[in-house]
Amino acid sequence: MGDDPRRMHVWVSGRVQGVWFRESTKKAAEALGVVGWVRNLPDGRVEGVFEGPGEAVDKLVAWCRHGPDAAVVLAVHDEQEAATGEFEAFRVVR
Repeated sequence: MGDDPRRMHVWVSGRVQGVWFRESTKKAAEALGVVGWVRNLPDGRVEGVFEGPGEAVDKLVAWCRHGPDAAVVLAVHDEQEAATGEFEAFRVVR
């Protein structure tokens, strides 16, 4: 069901760096009770791994499809992975 642990690996492309995307993702994740990480990639995309209750993870992936106000999201590629329970919090990787 929606509360089973879920893990999603996402790659977000568009104008997603320099627009507070990572910090905004962290805030959204914490509000939803999702753990994992988010980071900028050298090619201009943002990558993240989200883990938590299925419904909450789905909401965070949906949030990534628009991001913060200054972002222009062109595409979100996401892949479901096996949940590992390895994360205790959500962090921005620098």
